[in-house]
Amino acid sequence: MILDDVYKAFGPHEVLRGFSLEVRDGETLVVLGESGSGKSVALKHMVGLFSADRGEVWVDGRKLRDLPTEELYELRRGIGYVFQFAALFDSMTLEQNVGMGLRRIGGLSEQEIAKRVEECLAVVDLDGLGARYPAELSGGQRKRTGIARAIAARPKYLLYDEPTTGLDPVTKAVIDQLILRMKKELGVTGVVITHDVDSACLVGDRIAMLYRGRRRFLGTPDELKATVDPVVKGFIEGRPELMEETE
Repeated sequence: MILDDVYKAFGPHEVLRGFSLEVRDGETLVVLGESGSGKSVALKHMVGLFSADRGEVWVDGRKLRDLPTEELYELRRGIGYVFQFAALFDSMTLEQNVGMGLRRIGGLSEQEIAKRVEECLAVVDLDGLGARYPAELSGGQRKRTGIARAIAARPKYLLYDEPTTGLDPVTKAVIDQLILRMKKELGVTGVVITHDVDSACLVGDRIAMLYRGRRRFLGTPDELKATVDPVVKGFIEGRPELMEETE
């Protein structure tokens, strides 16, 4: 999965300005950055929800821009997407939410779908809650349901958009551990978007920092902590005055 010199603007506002990134098979890569820095925009390019104004996005050796619609849909089946606010349908039970994508894809009987849904809910520790509705769940349970839905089609890639935003410290730790489990038990390649430095250092094999539309840093958690770059250092230490000195 590669973003090569990607530019993206919305009206006069340039969000990505030559952003490049390569995700290695089997790793969990975290993209850090301030709120509004374009992290989620970059993530949406990886699944073809946005098309770059300039530059290219490649997934499994295929250039997304060149793919016919049907081939793009087929490629997306191999990419699970965990939305920031879970994006569950309130009128559906957990079982229906998790199984919705499988029914849309087709090829499985209702019995097979029910078994797959049960397995996915068990993976995220929501056994026995399939008949509940989203309104009956805590914030952390909704996040976990979103992850269960994302893994239902057994994707190669799992993209997480701000998975711990708005959660208390205990629930945040649960989600972090779940991200680690997805890699270990399912072997997925993960991309995590966050502004939480502690979470990034825990779940990430490598960490990139997006700043002003460009990649400012790429390295391991230990390299991030040891950085002397004032912008990166200012961000991870919560010292905006360091970042302002370079502006």
